[in-house]
Amino acid sequence: MKKLESVQKLIPISCILVLLSCGESIQPTLDTFEAEKDVFESGKSLISLPFDLHDLEEVTVDQNTLLIGVHGSNSRGYEWIYPLQTLNDENNMVAFFRWDDEACLAPSVSSLLSLIEKKISDNPNLNKIILLGHSYGGLLVVAFAEAWEMDFPLQIHSIAAPLAGMGIFTSICNYEVPNSLRDNIELHQWRTIKELDGAFSDLDYDPQVVKILKSKVTRLPETYKGNKLGHNWSISWVADEISKEE
Repeated sequence: MKKLESVQKLIPISCILVLLSCGESIQPTLDTFEAEKDVFESGKSLISLPFDLHDLEEVTVDQNTLLIGVHGSNSRGYEWIYPLQTLNDENNMVAFFRWDDEACLAPSVSSLLSLIEKKISDNPNLNKIILLGHSYGGLLVVAFAEAWEMDFPLQIHSIAAPLAGMGIFTSICNYEVPNSLRDNIELHQWRTIKELDGAFSDLDYDPQVVKILKSKVTRLPETYKGNKLGHNWSISWVADEISKEE
């Protein structure tokens, strides 16, 4: 009986400890990524975020560009760590859009549009938006171009994205690639070599190839830093290229 009473006394304490430990989750930031030194652990914390637009650093008045990473389907997050760190500078407000990649694009496009409009309203220092979408996220950012009606510069980077469509989602979701872009929208299509991209290599066509007037197309090389330049490495290569131009 005494043992039972001792256990009963311990239960509330253990429950409290569990609750406390569960509430101590750390918001992932570019600083925590740097401290962790483990891109896979950092990736887990990034992709575990709830659906929303998340700032990855402190917002300051010096930041005039909102730069947003948009993940693809079944992302593990780690492929974004180096690119987001590389593209971070004093002018960029770096954020990550966590969205439902198992659903059609339209609801998430609408959500992202509202979130960006609020960012612009809350931060009058902003004068440019940059979206980087990888894989299925690349479709989202290109679809976003159709919804963008603000007279505000928008730069879109679609990376290793099956813009021509893959699978039945194209018909189910009524997906259509835009034929052209508004004058204040700049679109870069970054295409991997299909045969080296594990997401596309088994297909009898290259789903990345579509014609969008006024877009710039770049085919990525075969290797990157001594590795085969496949699907996930593509974001890092693009981040390096963008950083050279800034």
